[in-house]
Amino acid sequence: MPSVDMPLKELKKYKGINPKPADFDKYWEAALQELESQDLNPQLIPADFKVPHAECFDLYFTGVGGSRIHARYARPANASPDTKHPAILHFHGYTGETPPWSELMSWTSAGYSVFALDSRGQGGLSEDRGGVSGTTWRGQIIRGLSDSPEKLLFRQIFLDTVALARIAFDSPEVDENRVGALGGSQGGALTLACAALEPRIKRAAPRFPFLCDYKRVWELDLGEKAYEELQYFFRKFDPCHEREEEIFTTLGYIDLQFLAPRIKAKVLLATGLMDTICPPSTQFAMYNRIKATKEMIVYPDFGHEDIPDFDDKTYEFMMGL
Repeated sequence: MPSVDMPLKELKKYKGINPKPADFDKYWEAALQELESQDLNPQLIPADFKVPHAECFDLYFTGVGGSRIHARYARPANASPDTKHPAILHFHGYTGETPPWSELMSWTSAGYSVFALDSRGQGGLSEDRGGVSGTTWRGQIIRGLSDSPEKLLFRQIFLDTVALARIAFDSPEVDENRVGALGGSQGGALTLACAALEPRIKRAAPRFPFLCDYKRVWELDLGEKAYEELQYFFRKFDPCHEREEEIFTTLGYIDLQFLAPRIKAKVLLATGLMDTICPPSTQFAMYNRIKATKEMIVYPDFGHEDIPDFDDKTYEFMMGL
C-alpha cells in the first residue's frame, strides 16, 4: 500500500508527539467563558443571490476580540418554526472563503439550512482586528505565538465556529437536535474544533484535517505549503531551536489531537495516504483520540485533493441527521 508516512498498521496506533500544555483544559474552559460573555449581535442581510427554493442571507456576528465575522446562511424557502429542519455548518480551507451560493444549494434542496463561515483574516468578508505582538506575516498558525497563548489566532477562529453553531442552534427554524458540521483541510480542523467545543453537534465529517500534531509535521520535514510558516518562524525567530519545546507546547493549545477526546458527535473522516500537506500520521494522531462513534475512510492513492467519493459519502452521512 503506497504511503508518504508510516505504514497503515502503525498509523492505526499512533497517538502523536506534539507536547500538550499542562493547563490545556483550563485554557479552553476560559476561552468558552470569554465567548459566553461576548454579545454576538447577529444580523441577517438578504443576499443578492435569489432562487425560488431558498432564502439566502449574509450573516454577520461579533466574535471574541470584537471582530465582525461573516457567514453565508441559506435556508429552504418558507421555513418556519412550525417545520423545524436540520442544519449544516460548512468550514472552508486555509486562506479561502465561503463557497459560492450555488454550491450550498444541494443542502437547501434537501430541506436543510446551511451556515458557511468566512474564517477571520482569510479570503472572505470577516474582520481580523489583530492586536498581537510579534510577527503577523506568513501564516495564521504562528500569529500570536510570540504573545500570550490567549492571543493565538486559531483560538479565536475555533471560537468563531462555536459562535456560528450557537447562532444556528438558536435559529427558530432549525432543529437543534439535528445539526452537523463538515469541511476539508482547515475546514476539517474547524469541523473537529466546533464538534469538540460545542457538544450539541450531532455529526461531523472532516476531510484530511489540518492543525494536528505540529511537531510530527516538523520531524517529517513537511513544513511546506500549509505548514510552511513553522519553518519561517524557526528560521527567523529561533534559528538554533533553543525554544523548540516551548514553541511546540504553545502550539499544543490549538492542536486538534488534544481537543478530540471532547467530541461527542458521530464522526466520518477521510484521509489520503499520499497526503504531503497534512501528513496521514498527524490526522491519525487526532483520530485515534476520538472516543465517540467514528469511522475513517482511507484512500491509499489520494493526496490532499478533492475526493468525489467522500463528497457523496458525506452527503449520505448527513442525510442521517
